Amino acid sequence: MQKRKLGKSNLEVSPLGLGCMGMSFGYGPAGDKQEMIPVIRAAVDRGVTFFDTAEVYGPFTNEELVGEALAPFRGKVVIATKFGFKLDPNTGKQAGLDSRPEHIKQVAEASLKRLRVDAIDLLYQHRVDPDVPIEDVAGAVKDLIREGKVKHFGLSEAGSKTIRRAHAVQPVTAVQSEYSLWTRGPEAEVLPTLEELGIGFVPYSPLGKGFLTGKINENTTFDSSDFRNIVPRFTPEARKANQALVDLLRKIAERKKATPAQIALAWLLAQKPWIVPIPGTTKLARLEENLGAAAVELTSDDLRDIESAASKIKVQGERYPEALEKMTGR
Repeated sequence: MQKRKLGKSNLEVSPLGLGCMGMSFGYGPAGDKQEMIPVIRAAVDRGVTFFDTAEVYGPFTNEELVGEALAPFRGKVVIATKFGFKLDPNTGKQAGLDSRPEHIKQVAEASLKRLRVDAIDLLYQHRVDPDVPIEDVAGAVKDLIREGKVKHFGLSEAGSKTIRRAHAVQPVTAVQSEYSLWTRGPEAEVLPTLEELGIGFVPYSPLGKGFLTGKINENTTFDSSDFRNIVPRFTPEARKANQALVDLLRKIAERKKATPAQIALAWLLAQKPWIVPIPGTTKLARLEENLGAAAVELTSDDLRDIESAASKIKVQGERYPEALEKMTGR
């Protein structure tokens, strides 16, 4: 796989990364560690050099998993993690946001230990904290970079004004936000800002939390611990309405001898050369399918057909419950 650079930075990674969250958190029961480690290592064997985690995934267990799995590949892979949530010391559950500089530094120290690294390759603010000026956040990460504990600074789900303010204090290497054929919010302001400033973009949930693979329909049921149960876009009615998008991907996939998931990822890769999606999976076969997207070539005609058909489809349902939706785009 040809490498991609995240914006103007010197951070070079595989064109597709691996989002590791779902191995420990979010999509039903956590996977067995001894089954997940081989999947992460198989990704390395197949050329993936970019892995995404966060302290809040688990919490903590996902960073530990990634740290153990990638220990043999120090210096050959890039690991991104995140700070910014307040965690209840008794339950470990999220209890709001906390991007105070002293908290950022504590989280970074703990993440270094769990990831078993001397420096965090890319440290994102997980969500913008309205109670802490972004300049203070960027300043705290700048200190960590100066100390050699962090190499690159990132933001997740930030709005364009916040990105500009942060970038003025400490250059931002990458912004991570949800982006796919059914979540196109970043196109309005964020992507043009990133292009102007020379910042890379890392789409998470590039397969629409699994929906764009074509393996989910209105009758699919999720485990009780799967957060899609509370996502408005995943109500049975919304899934039925949104099936039109999967049908479109399936049609293009047949033409290109690919799968709907591969078309969804190839579409993202075709948008900009500095976009690096991070699909997640717990299965080796799905990992191989996703990585196959890097070889799918979408012509300008293909992209025009997708655009024209997608513009007629109105996606039903918000991408997050209201409380979580409020934390995005600040």
